[in-house]
Amino acid sequence: MPNTTEIALQNDNFRKHISQGTLVLTQGIRCNTKEDLEAIITKVRTFDTFDENNDPYNEHDFGAFDYKGKRIFWKIDNYDREFLYLSPDISNPRLTNKVLTVMYAEEY
Repeated sequence: MPNTTEIALQNDNFRKHISQGTLVLTQGIRCNTKEDLEAIITKVRTFDTFDENNDPYNEHDFGAFDYKGKRIFWKIDNYDREFLYLSPDISNPRLTNKVLTVMYAEEY
């Protein structure tokens, strides 16, 4: 069974220090101004409203919030070291590449 506490800590740390993985911004998000992008990324980094509705596995790998009247989703996916498949063990950073995607809900 995966260590969900460790996975949640790793995901929280990754969101706060995005340079530890890959950040993907969808086309809609990239169309924002520099100031709006900074505000959106700050909201992703500081997100802490996890509950059974948005985090049923307690891994802190998904969040949603409103920004300027639009719904924004972010999610973390865990791939193997070559980015070909899902990670064989997402709790093991040596086997996992984390990818954080930020998108408008309508782009999902």
